[in-house]
Amino acid sequence: MIKLEALRVFVTVAELGNIRDASDRLGRTASAISMTLKQLEEELGNPLFESDRKNSLTALGQFTLETGREQIQSYDKSIRMIQDFAHDKIGHLALASVPSVAANLIPLLLPRFINERPGITVELFDLDSRNVCAMVESGQADLGIASTPKASAPVAFTPLFRDRFKVICNAESDLTAITGPLQWHNLQDQALIKNGSSDAIMAPQFLQLTEKSTMVVRNVTSLFALAKAGVGITLLPALTTLNLPEGICALDLADTSAERIVGLLERKSGFLSPVSSSFKAFLRMNLKTLASALSPHRQESFVIV
Repeated sequence: MIKLEALRVFVTVAELGNIRDASDRLGRTASAISMTLKQLEEELGNPLFESDRKNSLTALGQFTLETGREQIQSYDKSIRMIQDFAHDKIGHLALASVPSVAANLIPLLLPRFINERPGITVELFDLDSRNVCAMVESGQADLGIASTPKASAPVAFTPLFRDRFKVICNAESDLTAITGPLQWHNLQDQALIKNGSSDAIMAPQFLQLTEKSTMVVRNVTSLFALAKAGVGITLLPALTTLNLPEGICALDLADTSAERIVGLLERKSGFLSPVSSSFKAFLRMNLKTLASALSPHRQESFVIV
């Protein structure tokens, strides 16, 4: 079997036209170069050079030079790509995230992460927590950022931060006239619009409110529109309320236990790619920077775990 290194020796000699220069380039002795060429010709059963001077190729030598050069270049490129992949210089990151993180935190992270790794590609999926978990579980996403999954979910969850819930209502709602954070009893006469995020709230007073609710809406844009129209109120994490449209407001709750824990999801079985591992470390390392990028008022609701 012809070895790649034998081809590399031959191509180097053929390109330089003599053994001495090839010996210097390859860092091998002239006798070792000559022996390799002899063994290669014996394996092929025909000479590669017209003479011992090694400056003129036979037809077989010319064909071997062209073909060998292509194979060496392809091999070297493959090795470089493998090394780059191993050091997360290239690769693909499929990231699934809840909308609030995708819209407010990911844009603060990705530019620097990508700039440091210009050879990578990133695919971002904007989904609710349930579907983020499903994508990670199925392998469609390498990593996910979402609320705490069910204990039975076959994914590993690493908490990142706590995000308190706020009451979203029409800007002219009677709730806006109440001084200080809202108590649960202040919401008793309000029509509650349930959503996937608020399922994380376990306060008994809130659960009583959900029993009377007749509407479930999972899209944030639709929730804002319904609140603005005065259809009802809803409870959303503070991160979701960073850029509220006109006509609605976000009010604080007195119950600070009404919060969600947002964390990183990954499959329990299987290995992360180098670029995914690097993003995981990059995210955790920059959490404090993300928190400081929020306004002081928002920082109170964004607590790193």
